[in-house]
Amino acid sequence: MTPPAESRMPPRVLLRALFDAGVDAVRAERAIPPAMTRETTAGRTLIVAIGKAAAAMASIAAKHVSGPLSGLVITRQGHAGPPHVLPADFEVIEAGHPVPDGESIAAATRALELVRALGAKDRLLTLVSGGGSALFAMPVPGVSLEDKQVMTQALLRSGATIAEINSVRKHLSLVKGGRLAVAAAPAHVTTLIISDVPGDDPSFVASGPTVADHTTLEMAREILERYGIAAPANVMAALNSNDNETPPSDALGLAGGDVRNIACAQCALTAARTLAEEQGYKVTDLGDHLQAEAKHLGAGHAALARRLAADGVARVILSGGETTVRVTNPDGRGGRNLEYLLGLALALDGAPRIHAIACDTDGIDGTEDNAGAIVTPDTLARARDLGLDARAMLCANRAYDFFQALGDLVVTGPTRTNVNDLRAILIEPEEV
Repeated sequence: MTPPAESRMPPRVLLRALFDAGVDAVRAERAIPPAMTRETTAGRTLIVAIGKAAAAMASIAAKHVSGPLSGLVITRQGHAGPPHVLPADFEVIEAGHPVPDGESIAAATRALELVRALGAKDRLLTLVSGGGSALFAMPVPGVSLEDKQVMTQALLRSGATIAEINSVRKHLSLVKGGRLAVAAAPAHVTTLIISDVPGDDPSFVASGPTVADHTTLEMAREILERYGIAAPANVMAALNSNDNETPPSDALGLAGGDVRNIACAQCALTAARTLAEEQGYKVTDLGDHLQAEAKHLGAGHAALARRLAADGVARVILSGGETTVRVTNPDGRGGRNLEYLLGLALALDGAPRIHAIACDTDGIDGTEDNAGAIVTPDTLARARDLGLDARAMLCANRAYDFFQALGDLVVTGPTRTNVNDLRAILIEPEEV
């Protein structure tokens, strides 16, 4: 039964609370301890943590390891430090994201040095989270860092899915697609993953540095052809060389190894659902693996919200996953969540009682400083009052400028976790 209006959270407050509940449910503080109950070794333990959640994961995991311990944390710039305190002798490298930089190369070089020194009684505890593909990079022979940067930018702008992007990345890397595990042999390898990929295939999170790959060079070439990406000649030469096929699973040195997803988008959606139901809303969960072009998915969800709003019942529509954006304006600003929301707002066209939030759980939507934004029934009206053309701005990939002008950006700073996007459409009950 829906609580009386005076006891319900206002729509904006509830939307932000739904997002915060989802993020809290997938933090390292919750996900790591239950996964560490079986972590024992006769030798020493090396922690290599890679991704936006690396510092948080390593900080918590280190507290549950007995015996000799060392560590390397590879994370995005600004994602290390308080409140997560690492052991004093842990190394930290902050690298570029979403495009790799020189520190990404340094991080991969150092990781290989450390894992190659492990023995048969030692253990490599790899803590993996989203963002690792850019943060942890070592191009195959003949491919330069500049080539990797060009390819990364082209793939990100093409509208390709994260699985497709990482399929290409694996075949241009000496550390992805299971190669880090190969380098660690004969040590025992344990991998704990906070998954940010739709479907939670562990081989695609951070391009699976310790997980057997099931993609091929042929698939990587087909992806470039599908999206019309003109790769540099030396990149195509690398993708045509059998030397760059990812290693088969029996070469990974993972006999007895352990790969586990310990947090995922569905965990976040479940926490958001619980809060919504406590507030008296009927919940429709569309799943945690939605993939489509952001603005088109937003329009589709607007149509669903309009239909569900017709019965006057208080509802929340939840969804997760990773949408894509086809960039036509290289100077545009705005990530996939903002394009989703602007597509949603245009299709809603001021429909009453419908509000929405869409945010990336890592706190960064695209390359800007926001996690996402909020849409209200008067979004378009307020935009018109400011002289903004919502449709033109969406076509020009300027969704950030649109929501910034309205004061509707959601800014959280780095959350130190990452299970991809969380979207919630809130339909207020029809008052009688």
